[in-house]
Amino acid sequence: MAYQAVAVRPDGLAPDVLDRAAAVIKCLGHPLRLRLLEALERHERTVSELQDYAGASQAVVSQQLAALKARGIVDARRAGTFVYYRIVEPKVYSILDCIRACNLDG
Repeated sequence: MAYQAVAVRPDGLAPDVLDRAAAVIKCLGHPLRLRLLEALERHERTVSELQDYAGASQAVVSQQLAALKARGIVDARRAGTFVYYRIVEPKVYSILDCIRACNLDG
């Protein structure tokens, strides 16, 4: 993903932009939530698929997905007995790319 230069406002970012960014960043400040979003980057997944990917229980995954959904970061759709989650906050892709670019592994 290519990054584009963004013009900086002389008076800084708009307060509503900062509020939304802070809410998203705060919600993403949990390793399991980031892992779930990493799993959802390429396509939507069910809770059981996310459980397998993250190695966490259904209750824990559901709790984290509820937090992400409450902040408007993911959304869900029901298809029969399955619920599929997907990312709806476009900033998440850039944030995950930034984490990778920072090479926080060491």
